[in-house]
Amino acid sequence: MWQHNYTPVAGSIGWSALVAALPLFVLLFLLAIRRKAAWIAALASLGAAVGVAAFVYRMAPSRIFAATTYGMAFGLLPTGWITFNAIFLYRLTVESGQFEIIKDSLAMLTSDLRLQALLIAFAFGAFIEGAAGSGVPVAVAAAMLAGFGLNPLKAAGICLLANTAPVAFGAIGLPIITLAKTTDLPLAQLSAMAGRLSAPLSVCVPTYMVVLLAGWKGARSVLPASVLCGVSFAAVQVTVSNLIGPELADVIAALVALACLIVMFRVWRPKDLMAAASPPTPRAESTRTAAIIRAWLPYALLAVCVLCWGVPAIKGVLLRASIEIEWPALHRLITRMPPTVTAASPYDAVYHFDWLASPGTACLLASVLTAIFAGLSPRRFAKVFGATFRMMFLPLVTIVSVLGLAFLMNYSGATSTLGLAVASTGVLFPFFSPVLGWLGVFLSGSDASSNALFGTLQVTAARLVGLNPILIAAANSTGGVMGKMISVQSIAVAAAATGMKPSEESKLFRFTFWHSVGLVCMMGLITVLYAFVIPWIVP
Repeated sequence: MWQHNYTPVAGSIGWSALVAALPLFVLLFLLAIRRKAAWIAALASLGAAVGVAAFVYRMAPSRIFAATTYGMAFGLLPTGWITFNAIFLYRLTVESGQFEIIKDSLAMLTSDLRLQALLIAFAFGAFIEGAAGSGVPVAVAAAMLAGFGLNPLKAAGICLLANTAPVAFGAIGLPIITLAKTTDLPLAQLSAMAGRLSAPLSVCVPTYMVVLLAGWKGARSVLPASVLCGVSFAAVQVTVSNLIGPELADVIAALVALACLIVMFRVWRPKDLMAAASPPTPRAESTRTAAIIRAWLPYALLAVCVLCWGVPAIKGVLLRASIEIEWPALHRLITRMPPTVTAASPYDAVYHFDWLASPGTACLLASVLTAIFAGLSPRRFAKVFGATFRMMFLPLVTIVSVLGLAFLMNYSGATSTLGLAVASTGVLFPFFSPVLGWLGVFLSGSDASSNALFGTLQVTAARLVGLNPILIAAANSTGGVMGKMISVQSIAVAAAATGMKPSEESKLFRFTFWHSVGLVCMMGLITVLYAFVIPWIVP
């Protein structure tokens, strides 16, 4: 059985980490400097990861192939499947004419693009994140804002930023539940700590998002709304996560934020108006309650379906149709070594083909029901499906390639090398702990995956340097959410949803990168504050 070696270069963690990061350097160089399309950068960085695994870590070709294909399979299902069906649902609303009525209904509520962004990108997006996660909120919200006439780059960028606040409790609390299972730490304490770490971010993100959309001057005009949105969401998120648990923290917080905004818009409006490029003019049929309900029905169906898919009793039934595949030439054929784990243990590689239990299938069901209620013929339904597939082909190539890269780095030991390098920072570790989670999400595109990958390492390092493991483990998750906005999978999804060309994905990456870095540094400072200044805040 092949064992991980985390210091393959001269026995040095520093030099080994530098070489292990080579695929990431390739990815950043091609996206940020050479401005290549994301699928080209992803394939090139995957090639670099294959070279590092083969020639530095001495991984056998059969295991390189197995780890890569295992990640690619995960990229197709659930990640790609969820993304495809979320965008398919949006295109069906456009094809049926429902999206125009949605635009009209929002225009009656508020015709200001900044306030629509708070409603759609932050509050509604947070609700979908809490219910489904996995790229659905970015795909839905970015497509809607672009449909309102917002510049595609800004629509995609602000939706990626907005999606940071709810991610730690996304998909019915999956990241925190995964963290508890991985680390054997109490779920209730991890949930409470994650809520307390996320609160400052959740308060700030709506205002920060509006600043990116409209500038400081434009943001001042709607400051009461953005502050109300952030404070109401953060207050409920931290309360639910501390008193109830992680499962409904986002769902309840998002509904409260939506309700607060809607009530506020009935009694207050900004002095100046930031209208869409082509603001909708409500038509007679758009003002009727029945027409508005029918128009919003696809997203109501989406919410109901993904919530039902997350109910334990229903999910248990759906999982009966799943198939577990012990990945050939990989499952338990690699040994993970301390200190990334407490004792030498085989590395599992079981692929769960959850074709029915996947949130993507819930999205597909919502799409089918939408087509039926809208009276779309099978031919028009198939036409939209084909057009969506053509639009999503290259983004799917990107997603599959990056997940192949991430899994190969995991199974070769390269990711653990990078994690150990971060964990070796000693007294500075509270600052760099969120950075490690950020790195995990940047690689995998998933906060839950980052927690599974680095959770045990974070706890081990925390105990070695005398820090509270609850704080450090939770920081992995809350810091990881900042990596979501620059993960190549998220970039590909947002670009596809807004109709950006593949060649424009590098612009979106450059638009979000420094905001991501700044926010993860902010989370690092918050973690330092909690660790050394107010340690009593840790449950």
